[in-house]
Amino acid sequence: MNIYSEQTLFKDRTDAGKRLAKALIDYRGKDTVVFAIPRGGVPVALEVAAELKTDLDIVIVSKIQVPSQPEAGYGAVTEDGTLVLNEPMVKRLNMEREDVERQADAVREKIMRRSLLYRRKISPRPVKDKIAIIIDDGLASGYTMLAAVQSLRKRKASEIVVAVPVSSRSAYNVVKPEVNELISLIVDRSNWFAVASYYLNWHDLNDEEVGRCFEFWRTRMVA
Repeated sequence: MNIYSEQTLFKDRTDAGKRLAKALIDYRGKDTVVFAIPRGGVPVALEVAAELKTDLDIVIVSKIQVPSQPEAGYGAVTEDGTLVLNEPMVKRLNMEREDVERQADAVREKIMRRSLLYRRKISPRPVKDKIAIIIDDGLASGYTMLAAVQSLRKRKASEIVVAVPVSSRSAYNVVKPEVNELISLIVDRSNWFAVASYYLNWHDLNDEEVGRCFEFWRTRMVA
C-alpha cells in the first residue's frame, strides 16, 4: 500500500476543487463551460466553475460493471447513449456482444432515471463552439472519462479539456491523446491505485448530496 503525506492528500473534494481551479486559471475569461461527472465530480467542479466564473453543467456517465467484480468496469455509457468499451478487457472476459448490449441498455435506463432527477436542479448549457472542461474527482481506468469526452465532442465543443485532482498512470495515458489538454495535479505511477487513497475525507456521495450541491451553486451564483 502507498503512504502519502498530508501535503499530497486532499482534505476533501472541495479542497481538491480549489487546488484544481488554480491550475485552470488561464481559462478564466474564455468562453467555457465546466462539466461535472456525477456524483463525485460535482463538488470538485463547483469550485472550478466558481473560480473561473463560468457556466456549470453535468455529463452523466456510468460504468458497465464486470459481472463477477461489480467494483470494476469494462466500459461506460453516457446520458446521450455514447458507449465506450475497454476492448482488451471485453476480450479477456469473453463477453458476447449481445451480453454487452444488454448490460449497456440496463445502464442507460439507470442514467435516464438519474438524469430526470438531476435536471430538475441544473439545466443543460449550450457548449457548441465553446471550451468544455470536464471534471471528476479522479481517474482510475479512464474509460468513464473517455465516454464523457466523446459525448461532448458530439455536441461540437471547440476544445475539450479534462481536469482531475489525481489519476492513475494508465488512465492518464488512455485519456491524454483524446483531448486538447489533460490536467491531473497528481499522476500515480505505482501498480496499485485508488482515487479514495488521495483524500483524507472520502465517502461515496448520494443523489441527495448532489442535489444540495446544485442548490448551493444556484445560491452562490445569485450572491
